[in-house]
Amino acid sequence: MSKPIVSLVNVEKWYGTNHVVKNMNINIAEGEFLTLLGPSGCGKTTTLRMISGFELPTSGVIKVQGESVEKKEPYQRDVNTVFQNYALYPHMTVEKNIGYGLKNMKVPADEIKKKVDWAIDILGLEEYRNRKPKNLSGGQRQRVALGRAIVKDQKVFLMDEPLSNLDAKLRVSMRNEISKLHRSLGSTTIYVTHDQVEAMTMADRIVIMKAGVVQQVGKPMELYEKPVNKFVAGFIGSPQMNFYDVSIEDGQIVFSDGNRLTMKQEMAEKLKKHGTRMTLGIRGEDIKFDPQNLDIYKENKMQAVVDNTEIMGNENNIYFEFGGAVTIARVSKYELCKVGDKVEFVFVPHRMHFFDIDTEEAIEL
Repeated sequence: MSKPIVSLVNVEKWYGTNHVVKNMNINIAEGEFLTLLGPSGCGKTTTLRMISGFELPTSGVIKVQGESVEKKEPYQRDVNTVFQNYALYPHMTVEKNIGYGLKNMKVPADEIKKKVDWAIDILGLEEYRNRKPKNLSGGQRQRVALGRAIVKDQKVFLMDEPLSNLDAKLRVSMRNEISKLHRSLGSTTIYVTHDQVEAMTMADRIVIMKAGVVQQVGKPMELYEKPVNKFVAGFIGSPQMNFYDVSIEDGQIVFSDGNRLTMKQEMAEKLKKHGTRMTLGIRGEDIKFDPQNLDIYKENKMQAVVDNTEIMGNENNIYFEFGGAVTIARVSKYELCKVGDKVEFVFVPHRMHFFDIDTEEAIEL
């Protein structure tokens, strides 16, 4: 990693007796798109607000471009925040909203015009230049908020769930716009979201948080393929990973409903070191119904009755009871079945994940 432009060192945040952020240590490289991801109340927005200066850490150090900023006001930190609610001035046009911050900074009028024209052009807002926010769509308002941020030439952009007020179609297009803008500006972006699809599609790296604690930091596919614990495995991916409480007996994985899978001896030996009970996880796309996989793994062929199907267009989700849990398999759009059908399937052995039953930490195989 190149020299970090933002660093959080042993950062803690308490609200009275509520420990919101716990010993956070993160380095964010210049030009990186880093996403803080987690459920509501996990501390991600509080972390962003501490970087921006709208909240002060209870303890720890926050550095921007190598300089500690805990005692600096927000406007002194060389960061710019794009909020969830856009925070546009209703009486000002698009042009004036974008340039207002520069006017407050006493930037010369000709330079303001040049920067505003550039932002309006790069964000495709020319035809809306003289409109007021009430006459703009949600996506257009979000672009104005982005424009107001990018004209200030600051190195770090902080975005707090900026797309959550948009409908699904607009969210997809704005994801693309923000990603393109990030690449064209070469800026550093720290982005807060609870939407794992947003995080997976936009981020260079993701920080997954739970109850104020960083669970795992990594590239999107690292988190997807090698989650460090059951929480990360379940939070990343849609539909979420399937989980089963299993026991290990005589080289076999035994499910709570009596179904059994035969393992290779090497896997059995490694799992035995972690006890006889554990959690098995497998993603829906690694449950196979096609003839080729049924033949390859025929010694572990299993059966179930379909409870429900979801036709997604590009793929299908198949629901059935197995192993004492509701199971969701993701199959191709050509693999059709209906409620009540008896289906055969296999788990792809090398795609199975195992977690300690007590700590929920991933077991290395």
